[in-house]
Amino acid sequence: MSDLKTFIAGLPKAELHVHHVGSASPRIVAELAARHPGAVPADVELLKDYFTFSDFAHFVEVYLSVVDLVRTPEDIRYLTYEIARDLAQTQQVRYAELTCTPYTSVRPDLAERPAGTGHAGMAIEAYTEALEDARTSAERDFGIVLRWIYDIPGEAGVPAADATLTYAVDHGPEALVGFGLGGPEVGVPRPQFERHFDAARAAGLRSVPHAGETTGPQTIWDALNVLKAERIGHGTSAAQDPALLAHLAEHRIPLEVCPSSNVATGAVASLEEHPLKTFVDAGVPVTINSDDPPMFATTLNQEYEIATDLLGLDAAGIAALARGAVDVSYAPEDVKARLSSEIDAYAPAAE
Repeated sequence: MSDLKTFIAGLPKAELHVHHVGSASPRIVAELAARHPGAVPADVELLKDYFTFSDFAHFVEVYLSVVDLVRTPEDIRYLTYEIARDLAQTQQVRYAELTCTPYTSVRPDLAERPAGTGHAGMAIEAYTEALEDARTSAERDFGIVLRWIYDIPGEAGVPAADATLTYAVDHGPEALVGFGLGGPEVGVPRPQFERHFDAARAAGLRSVPHAGETTGPQTIWDALNVLKAERIGHGTSAAQDPALLAHLAEHRIPLEVCPSSNVATGAVASLEEHPLKTFVDAGVPVTINSDDPPMFATTLNQEYEIATDLLGLDAAGIAALARGAVDVSYAPEDVKARLSSEIDAYAPAAE
């Protein structure tokens, strides 16, 4: 496995299910906490205990406390640029689709104002400008290509969906490619967001909701049939429904699998019980992702190591996983071709 770990560490990759704020390393969170003193420790060591979760609800509580540290356009720029640095330099990520939740940083009544900073929220224009400035700087400095997915915080309901749709359709950044739905699933039925996803798809965005992470297969069926999902975030409970697995396989709908996240939040009891192999054996396309990596004490490299163990992969199988993520990404075709060629060139040499 040590040779395969080395192989994984150098493998060029795409990351498709990773949250913007949730990607902030302890180094980044500590800097933001120092800027905005409060509940979140501004000490890297103390953050390790802070990022220990009792259940999914506790994870959401901690996650939102970190979200609360991102209050100004300068915070957005710093966060985004430093996340890109970490992905590119420590994970060999060449392309990433970062899921952003603008609703938690932008107050709806500020959306049309030219400026708005501080704890009350910033204007959507300022949020967008900061994202795009960091993206273009990161591509120039680190060679990583970033694209955005705007997601609805499901627990905030239809008002948040209305606002997120406006941010995406009327104020969407140049690099916006998808429209998602995150947060707790229990008590947040997917059908209530049908019109939002219809409008987002009509505007050219791809439907990529979370579903079946902490609820049963019906949530995934709703995401497919009502929200017209093209990829499913997590989809863990699909393993409980053979008909659903067959549907996902037949229609080539990928599951964005995040093993460590699923264990940390209690969605799966242990890595040994994770359904990744069930998905693969059923012919369902899968991608390997890190979700909120520092909060779950993981990295994309570690998630590939876990997948390697669960699936019994060799170097060729690992490279095939990486190619699969590129294939189902929403990267520009030239970026897909370049990254696929880079994986092909790396794999034989590393074996």
